[in-house]
Amino acid sequence: MRSLFIIHPQDQEATASRDRSSRAEQPEHRLAAFGYHVVISRNGAALEPASLDADAVILHLPLGEIGACSAKLNALRPLPLLWWCSSVTAAASAAFCEDELLIDGILAPTMGESELHWALHLGAKHFMQRQQWAQERTELLSRLEERKWIDMAKSILCKVNGISEAEAYDMLRKRAMNDRKRIVDVATAIVQAHHILKA
Repeated sequence: MRSLFIIHPQDQEATASRDRSSRAEQPEHRLAAFGYHVVISRNGAALEPASLDADAVILHLPLGEIGACSAKLNALRPLPLLWWCSSVTAAASAAFCEDELLIDGILAPTMGESELHWALHLGAKHFMQRQQWAQERTELLSRLEERKWIDMAKSILCKVNGISEAEAYDMLRKRAMNDRKRIVDVATAIVQAHHILKA
């Protein structure tokens, strides 16, 4: 991970505070000094081209601004998101410390080269786990939705044909095999047809 995209506060007051802060607290100077390639966004503009080429995003923002910014970035391309906790961002974040934020790690101006390297490395690992959990959650929700349609179709077949649930499932399975469709697609069609007939 060598290419980093840094986002600074968008409002003028926060930008002025950042400019008054010491050069060492600004992430671009600290990270560039350790050999990282940095691209900077000072006003939130032009996120797409730079963020698509970066290995990670460093958010030099108060915690209250991170939610909207991370949602915008994730819509472009999911990347590890790390918060740069400087004296300026920390002072502006006290009211938001209990908020749920999608960040993969914290960096601080006091970190040395090795500490920053490991924080970025662990942030990337945390990001990969977060992506995997999100994918597994999506798959589980999809399976639950499929199960719901199959259960509704089985119930309809049981009532209409006076058969057991096992027999209803067997009917669904055979119909799916004959039509070369997924069982959930056959089940959805049965439920929708039943609702139309009842209407």
